[in-house]
Amino acid sequence: MSTPSRNTPSRLSVERALRHAVADGIIGPDRPVAGFVDVQGVRDSVAALHAAFAHVPDVLHTFAVKACSLVPVLRLLRETGMGCEVAGPGELRLALDAGLAPERIVLDAPAKTRTEIREALALGVALNADNLDELDRIGAVRPPGSASVVGLRVNPQVGGGSIGAMSTATRHSKFGVALRDPGARERVVDAFARRPWLTRLHAHVGSQGCPLPLIAEGLAAAYRLAEEINERVGHRQVTSLDLGGGLPVNFADDTVAPTYADYVAAVEAVEPGLLDGRYRLVTEFGRSLLAKNGFVAAVVEYVKDAGGRRVALTHAGAQIATRTVFMPDAWPLRVSAHRPDGSPKRTPVVRQDVAGPCCFAGDVVAHDRELPELAEGDIVVLRDTGAYYFSTHWAYNSLPRPAVYGCAEADGRVVFATIRRAQTMREISEESGLDQADALLGSFAAERSLP
Repeated sequence: MSTPSRNTPSRLSVERALRHAVADGIIGPDRPVAGFVDVQGVRDSVAALHAAFAHVPDVLHTFAVKACSLVPVLRLLRETGMGCEVAGPGELRLALDAGLAPERIVLDAPAKTRTEIREALALGVALNADNLDELDRIGAVRPPGSASVVGLRVNPQVGGGSIGAMSTATRHSKFGVALRDPGARERVVDAFARRPWLTRLHAHVGSQGCPLPLIAEGLAAAYRLAEEINERVGHRQVTSLDLGGGLPVNFADDTVAPTYADYVAAVEAVEPGLLDGRYRLVTEFGRSLLAKNGFVAAVVEYVKDAGGRRVALTHAGAQIATRTVFMPDAWPLRVSAHRPDGSPKRTPVVRQDVAGPCCFAGDVVAHDRELPELAEGDIVVLRDTGAYYFSTHWAYNSLPRPAVYGCAEADGRVVFATIRRAQTMREISEESGLDQADALLGSFAAERSLP
């Protein structure tokens, strides 16, 4: 959600949405933190993705559920024609509950159990094996005539980007079969030759911090391997390529850069045949579809000075902006200051920290940032947080998950729909074993307390 710019689709402005949210009472002193999703912005981002690949004959675009694991959001994406990429049984359950057909779901978990593999195959969900041993597991339980497309993830080992944790094609990455290790390529080709049901190759180079040429080179390596496998077996056994996700997001301003069109151009520049229809394609974009279509709003509870610097204590910290708090240089966020009514603050700019509610010193989402001077009751907005932030809560200090709302223009005003209600204190206690409160008392504890 942003102010439109030359390269940015027109979106509902943060300021307008925030003013209406305050007026409707869904953010304020008694509801001090909430997340917001721009519904039309999501639709526009998906449309941009489809447009960039319009010339590709056969492609399934899936959304990486980890980027926004909220059922109403997944259902909205399904409505726009997206499938889902899931990284475990919980995300698979969310995708199914959102109404996704199994054949439009891809399971990529790197540590699948035998039970998870069996259930995915029974449903007809596509799955990508992470390693050669997993292929043995799949072969042992795969029923004859299974509808599931089965692939193998390979690591092209083309190197990393500026954020190591987001780079999945490094020499020692935990993901996939490392293609440049001695003998690995031959073992992969042989694995396909011995398993006619193995028909897909999967590669994912990384996302944030990875430049497009690096991503394209990794995908081209998978394409060349597919060609080699098909030549070795003498027919087109590999019929599809899963390109993963990996479009970085610009967190510096409102501009959308790079775009999906930039991604397609980078891939075609390195390997034109990859998108010519020879292989059915799967994509797994996540952050790039949601990040700029969401924001977090948090009330300033207190303001104080420490060591000559102003510190604003808010209700949005590490429990929401976990990556930003622990890796501020890799995941900086834009922060804007607003009055209690949601309008932009116009007070003099001062250097200040914007901190969260967690009980550790490092819980700061913006360090020494120039902002209009904040005061108690003001509202800060963390921008470009539609992916990963409010949807993937860290339960530190047993802080409640915030409410999340969808917002859209309707009849000249902004309307809101509850995506997820705020977590209650009772629910926090239930998650922390309330129903088993006496489990360690009585004879169980007495027997183990004897010397």
